Amino acid sequence: MEKYDIIIIGAGPGGLTAGIYAGRQGTKTLIIDRDLAGGLGREVPEMENYPGFDNISGLELIEKMKSQATKNCRLHEMEEVTEIASNDTEFRFTVTTNKDQYQAKSIILATGSSHRHLDAKGEEEFKGKGISYCATCDGFFFVGRDILMVGGGNSALQEALYLKNLGANVTVVHRRDEFRAQKHLQNQIKEKEIPSILNATVEEIKGDLLVESVVLKDTQTGQTKEIPTNGVFISVGYIPHTELAKQLNVNLDESGHIIIDKNQKTNVDYVYAIGDVCVGLKQWVVACGEGAVAATSAFTDLQNQL
Repeated sequence: MEKYDIIIIGAGPGGLTAGIYAGRQGTKTLIIDRDLAGGLGREVPEMENYPGFDNISGLELIEKMKSQATKNCRLHEMEEVTEIASNDTEFRFTVTTNKDQYQAKSIILATGSSHRHLDAKGEEEFKGKGISYCATCDGFFFVGRDILMVGGGNSALQEALYLKNLGANVTVVHRRDEFRAQKHLQNQIKEKEIPSILNATVEEIKGDLLVESVVLKDTQTGQTKEIPTNGVFISVGYIPHTELAKQLNVNLDESGHIIIDKNQKTNVDYVYAIGDVCVGLKQWVVACGEGAVAATSAFTDLQNQL
C-alpha cells in the first residue's frame, strides 16, 4: 500500500495549487480526482478577472496548472475515492478508491461541487436533448438557434455572453428583479443587447424528442406563459460534494458546506478543506489561495509533530 504525507482529493484549481505547494515543500503528495483534472473549472468559457491574464478559458488555465502540479506531485485522474477511514498510526488515514488503496498522514478535501438543477417538470426528460449545464460543452450545437440561459449570477452571465459570441440567440431568465452578477458582466449583457426576462421561474420544459418550449411563471403576479425555444442552459448554483467529509465527521454549516478556519483546517485534526466545498466566496482565485494555505498548514502541522 503506497504511503503519502498528503493526499489531496479533487484536482480543481484549489487541489492543483495545493499539490504545487505541497510538493515544493518536500512532502510526498498525491492528488486523486474521479474525473479529469479541473472539475467545473474546465467549463468556464473565459475569465477576465484571473491575475496575470486579460482573458483566458478555464480549460487552458487548467492545463497550465496541471502541467505545473505534476512536476511537484503525483496526479491520478479518473479514480474515485469511495472511502476514507481513520487509523491510530502515523499514517492516520486509509483512502480507498475504485482502483487501489493508499495511506496518508494528512487529507485535503478539494471535492468541489456539481450543478444545481431547477427541479422543473421535464428537466430530467430533456437532459441532453436541449437542456445543458455547460455552455462550453454544448454551445456549438445551438449556433443560430433560440435558447434560454437560466440564472443571474456570474456563471450564468458569463455563459450567456459566450453563447451570444458563438452566434446563438440567447435570452437570460432570472427569478429576481435584478442580476446578482458583477457589474462589469451586467454591463456587457447590455452592450451585447442580450434580452432578459426578470422575475420569472421555469415551471415546465416541453417538447417531443427535443426541447420546443418553456413555461415561465411570473414571480410577482403568478401568471404563466409559454415561449418557444430550442434549448435551455441552466446555471443556478452548485451543490457541495461532502460525502467524504461526512465519513470523517467533518462539521458542515446549514447550507451543507465544510466549515474551516483561517488555515483551512476542519474540526478534525490533519483534515483540511478548500474550494467550492467550503464556506466562502466561490471564485477560482480564492480556491487557489486556499490551496496554498491548506498545503502550508498541512506541512507545518506535520513538521510540528516530529
